[in-house]
Amino acid sequence: MIIKNPKFEISAVKPAQYPKNDLSQIVLVGKSNVGKSSFINTMLNRKALARTSNTPGKTRQINFYNIDENFYFVDLPGYGYSKLSKEEQVNMGKFIEDYLEKCKNISLIILLLDIRHNPTNDDVHMLDYIKRTNLPFIVIANKADKIAVTKVESEIEKIKDFLGISFTTLLPFSSERKIYSDAVWEHLENFI
Repeated sequence: MIIKNPKFEISAVKPAQYPKNDLSQIVLVGKSNVGKSSFINTMLNRKALARTSNTPGKTRQINFYNIDENFYFVDLPGYGYSKLSKEEQVNMGKFIEDYLEKCKNISLIILLLDIRHNPTNDDVHMLDYIKRTNLPFIVIANKADKIAVTKVESEIEKIKDFLGISFTTLLPFSSERKIYSDAVWEHLENFI
C-alpha cells in the first residue's frame, strides 16, 4: 500500500473526542513496550509519526492516526505497566473498554505480542476480551528481528499452541527487518 500523508489526528479518553467520520479503524492493543508505535511507524514508512519510548507506559490516551483519509490506526495504551497508580489503571481500563464497546467504526483489532516470550496472563485476558467483542482480529508476533529467521515459524506455532488459536491469523513482524510488512499490509487491506 502506498501511504502519502499519514498524520496524528487526536488523542481521546471519551467518545465525544473520537473522530467524527465513518473511516474504518484498525486498533492496536498490547502490553506496554511491545512496539505498537514502532509498528505504526514501520507500516507507514515514517520514523517518528507515532512517538516511541524506551520507557513503558508513555501512551496514556487513545491516539488516532489518520492514514490518507482512508482509515485510522488507533493506538490504545499498553497494559501491564505496574508503575501507574491503581486509580490511573482503573480510569485507563474504563476508557479503553468504552472505546472498544462504543466505537462503531472498528474494522479490525491487532493484538501485538513479543515473539520471544510466551504470552503473559494480561495477553491471555486481552485475547479473551477481544474474542468477546466478536470483532475481527489478528495477532502480530512483534520483534522477530530478535530471533534467528530460521526460528520464526516455530515460535509462531508455539504461540498459537499456547493461546489455542490454530485458526487465527498470526503473523511475524519486525520494525528492524521490514521483510514482514508486505504480508501484514496484504492482510490489513481486507479490513480497510
